[in-house]
Amino acid sequence: MSARRIFARPARLAAVAPYLWMVLFFLVPFGFVLKISLSQTAIAQPPYTPVFDVTEGRQALTAALAQLSFDNFKLLVSDDLYILSYLRSLTVAVTSTLILLLIGYPIAYGMARLPQRWQGVAMMLVIVPFWTSFLIRIYAWINILQHDGPLNQILLTLHIVSAPVVWLSTDSAMYLGIVYSYLPFMILPLYATLSRMDASVLEAASDLGASPRQAFWLVTFPLSLPGVAAGALLCFIPIVGEFVIPDLLAGSNSLMIGQTLWLEFFTNKDWPVASAAAVALLLLLVPPLVLYDRLQRRQLEGGR
Repeated sequence: MSARRIFARPARLAAVAPYLWMVLFFLVPFGFVLKISLSQTAIAQPPYTPVFDVTEGRQALTAALAQLSFDNFKLLVSDDLYILSYLRSLTVAVTSTLILLLIGYPIAYGMARLPQRWQGVAMMLVIVPFWTSFLIRIYAWINILQHDGPLNQILLTLHIVSAPVVWLSTDSAMYLGIVYSYLPFMILPLYATLSRMDASVLEAASDLGASPRQAFWLVTFPLSLPGVAAGALLCFIPIVGEFVIPDLLAGSNSLMIGQTLWLEFFTNKDWPVASAAAVALLLLLVPPLVLYDRLQRRQLEGGR
């Protein structure tokens, strides 16, 4: 048996493994959620009907399938609670992603221009917050932002404010917590893209008479767009469904879709409606992923 045949089978298995992982841990759970979203609420265990029982035979399974309906999805588009939750989630996600990009890009750009021996140190400083529990970090912000917390004490000491500022249970606190928590997800893709950029391209732009500002906007920024897109997706997608930060730092006047899902699942025990909201949220996130995939393909085709 040749060496090529010996290594061909493990290579094929390695290629199939990601697809198998996606089927087992994404498509199969999604199928269960989709089925529940087409069911009806019931005071039972589980709290929805119909429940498939393959042991009852084909006729029972066919009858259960006939009972499925799109009533829960119709509720989502007819009830202002869900519409406003989706709109608020999208607004918060877009705003937070823009803030993260404005803060993260200069940091990543500065890291990429550091001497090689200091770049690892800078990356370590970005990653260090991940070594602490996410919940502990958010609760730390609650302590910092409370009425008699360190932030108000510093502002009062510096005479920036004359009275303690109300930070908690506001959108400002929520955006602060989101930006703090997701900033590394923006910095790392940008740094990975900027650090691989060929310095000779900027030298060529300078030789052709471009100023540093022109070289940045005409050369550096366009070449870093893949990193911008990757960082934006890594931040935007989880922020849309964020639950912990808005629940702990923001007010309860308007809910994000993650909080609405929690209420439907654990307070109202309405699994079908919650599942329908989860499926709609997933479908809402498909267009950005498709757009990113097309941009990546265009870049690869342009590189060829």
